[in-house]
Amino acid sequence: MNLTKNFTLHEMTKSETALRFGMSNEPGETEIGNLKLLCETVLQPVRDHFGKGVKVNSGFRHPLVNAKVGGSATSDHCQGRAADIEIPGVANAVLAQYIADHLDHKQLILEFYTPGIPDSGWVHVSYDPANLKKQVLTATRKDGKTVYLPGLVA
Repeated sequence: MNLTKNFTLHEMTKSETALRFGMSNEPGETEIGNLKLLCETVLQPVRDHFGKGVKVNSGFRHPLVNAKVGGSATSDHCQGRAADIEIPGVANAVLAQYIADHLDHKQLILEFYTPGIPDSGWVHVSYDPANLKKQVLTATRKDGKTVYLPGLVA
């Protein structure tokens, strides 16, 4: 099932964790609608702008799959409202900056990016039309714990 010109339901729900543990990662109608909206308003515009394929590392996560990967119980991934993405050949800091500057979103996190290593980390982006607060954060590790800093720190 195509959600947009370049994004399919399969790639937005594929989960290595679900496959490894024999878990279902099937979204319901509401989650599929949310994934379609995320693709239409964020991911497809990113693809169109950069002219390169967007790699979806994680899209929808069934709550049980989300728990297995250690995700937050309130994660937007469980509602089909978030994706962790990268674009081969585009620095994740550049990708995050483009989204921050040009697209509506609920939350944008440049996760575990190392300056000088363009393909390090990934970009988390969520979209909820009822909550477009455009929060921008950078996730990093400090003393073994994840710390969220305001803005893009790259």
